[in-house]
Amino acid sequence: MHLSLIEAFLGVAAKHPERTAVIHNGRAIRYAEMAQAVWAVADLVGPSPGTVGVPATHSPGTVATMLGIWVAGGTYCPVDPGFPAQRQQAMLTTAGCRTVFDPADVPWHTADTRIARRPLAAIDAERPAYILFTSGSTGQPKPVVTPRRAIDTTVASLGDLFDLSVNDRVLQFASLNWDTSFEEILPTLTVGACLVMNDEAHTGSFPRFLRLVERQRITTLDLPTAFWHELVHYLVEDRFALPPDLRLVIIGGEAASPARLADWAALDTAHIRLLNTYGCTETTLITHAGDLWGPQAKDLPDSHSQVPIGWPLPHVLQYISEEGELTVGGPCLALGYRGLPEATEQRFTTVDGIRFFRTGDRVEAEPDGMLIHHGRLDSEIKIRGIRVNPAEVEVHLAAHPSVAAVAVAGVTVADHVSLAAFVVPRPHANPAALDAELHAFLRNRVPRHLIPSQISIVDELPHTATGKIDREFMRRQLP
Repeated sequence: MHLSLIEAFLGVAAKHPERTAVIHNGRAIRYAEMAQAVWAVADLVGPSPGTVGVPATHSPGTVATMLGIWVAGGTYCPVDPGFPAQRQQAMLTTAGCRTVFDPADVPWHTADTRIARRPLAAIDAERPAYILFTSGSTGQPKPVVTPRRAIDTTVASLGDLFDLSVNDRVLQFASLNWDTSFEEILPTLTVGACLVMNDEAHTGSFPRFLRLVERQRITTLDLPTAFWHELVHYLVEDRFALPPDLRLVIIGGEAASPARLADWAALDTAHIRLLNTYGCTETTLITHAGDLWGPQAKDLPDSHSQVPIGWPLPHVLQYISEEGELTVGGPCLALGYRGLPEATEQRFTTVDGIRFFRTGDRVEAEPDGMLIHHGRLDSEIKIRGIRVNPAEVEVHLAAHPSVAAVAVAGVTVADHVSLAAFVVPRPHANPAALDAELHAFLRNRVPRHLIPSQISIVDELPHTATGKIDREFMRRQLP
């Protein structure tokens, strides 16, 4: 049986206290120092602190805070400090946070290696480990409650999937407020590898990004598929070589482009594993994966075919309904949505006595078991790997006094998906100024990924013959 991730991390810290755990903007933090900081956070929040809100930023303090809350028996709830204040407060309230702990308050001291050997209190595996939010149709984000057994099981599985070793150096790229960051942080620190955190990874400059990867001798990257699409385009156009130490590139969050995959294969990449992944917040990080290119890949998919999402990982149960919906079960399942019993009952179901999550994704299984994704059964979309329900944006736009009716749809521009809104103004509104008014209105209410890239002012919304809003027609009207 696998150790819990906390036991695994503390075991590494006790066995190899001098090994580098994190490099943050050039500063090296040893495992002993990280373990000491983790215990310090646990002492500061106190035993069984309940749900602790954390303004999560790209810093070792956030990592130590997360682990420290878990050591104390609490529930970690990251909240992006860049979100509008109203949104942050709503998330803290909805999650039931008793307190907020700022990672800037983590005490860092010269490590006493004996600290890492303190006894760890036994904690029920069904106790919530963290609460993350997904987009909801009511205008409010839905709090997903994930138990310890789910994250423990998944992290152990991902260590095997990524074939991580003590020699790996993993770049921490994802926002600390999304679960992809757990894929980077937790498998790394539970095997004794090195996590690299650096502000240059987030400048938006591909040359600086690649120079950082080379300078820090990064071996593993975990990237949103949309970012990888843009990176491949840059590599092809500027004939920039990939850094020599890179051995594994993980992508996920939305469908991979067959054309970009062909471009990647045409580069000097045969030695690099390109791993496509799939998962939902409610099923804990990654549930399906498959090598698209590199040492462990099979044949490259046809350039005009859909890129597969892979096979279920060993800890995952799957069931495909008659409608083709992928449902996922096993120890990776979340407990449900906090305070939303009806939403929980709607998305979590039982089949032959086994609990499953309805992903809303339509899939088809190939003869070898590999899954091909065929779109959504509902209106949810992915914006740079973040699940978004357009109805949430519609609720916020409809609250503006100059809006009579609104519809929001996902549109594909180049290799990424963005939101487009279609707004019918009220008679008193100034259509020429409404676009700017609505953008300013949303900036004070929702995070950036929920702000449409295009807002079109129209006389009326198109409808299908059955009376539903014709979103496909709206997409075709966009330039």
